[in-house]
Amino acid sequence: MRPSILVSNDDGIHSTGLHALADALREVGDVTVVAPDREKSASAHSLTLHRPVAVRQISDAVYTVDGTPADCVYLGALSILDSKPDLLVSGINRGGNIGDDVTYSGTVAAALEGTILGVPSFAVSQLRPFGVQRGAHAGSPEFVWDNAARVSALVARRILADPLPEDVLLNVNVPAGDPEGLRITRQGKHLYDQVVHEALDPRGKVYYWVGSGAPTRLEQTDDTDYTTVRQGFVSITPLHLDLTHRETLQRLKSDWEAPLAAEFIED
Repeated sequence: MRPSILVSNDDGIHSTGLHALADALREVGDVTVVAPDREKSASAHSLTLHRPVAVRQISDAVYTVDGTPADCVYLGALSILDSKPDLLVSGINRGGNIGDDVTYSGTVAAALEGTILGVPSFAVSQLRPFGVQRGAHAGSPEFVWDNAARVSALVARRILADPLPEDVLLNVNVPAGDPEGLRITRQGKHLYDQVVHEALDPRGKVYYWVGSGAPTRLEQTDDTDYTTVRQGFVSITPLHLDLTHRETLQRLKSDWEAPLAAEFIED
């Protein structure tokens, strides 16, 4: 029996990267696409809880959801499909999701949701070609998805043959152009200038534009996702659902727990 593969993204149902991914994965298994009906970039790991969520089938095994990427995976795995899929793949995102991007990324959030549901999952993103700015349309002709799609099929086959540990997902980033190779990496630091642009609308009311700062590189060691893709290699980073910092946990238990507990009881 062919494996069942659920595909989603955060760039929306019209993204050419989404359909390139689905096409590549059809060589691996039976693909069902469940994606947002519009772009949901930087939506992070949010679920729609305060209104109904609509699902619309637009073709055979292709659905849109008027919600977030996490909504799409939740509904796809638990309602649209007859049973949970064997694999969840999110992407191909236009632009990288490296370093601290993973905390904002709807692409990575879809893979996080799959992992929470017990489905082996990975996210795949492609860096922008030189000269293509942040915010370029998901169907922009400057994006050529062939290499990212091929990497996705290879990773999908590998996960199906050699399962990931529980609560672990993969974050795959593919450089623009032809990759030099592939490396397993750790999450690095890749932030943006922390700026807020303030302006007036035609009626004189103040509004703000958030998140349009220039990228800032904070870490350059060779084992990070950021450096790896900048050197022209595919980066594959294992991420874990448990965000506990073990060293600090032990220090706080030994140095903080008893004094804080005593003060709490005294108060």
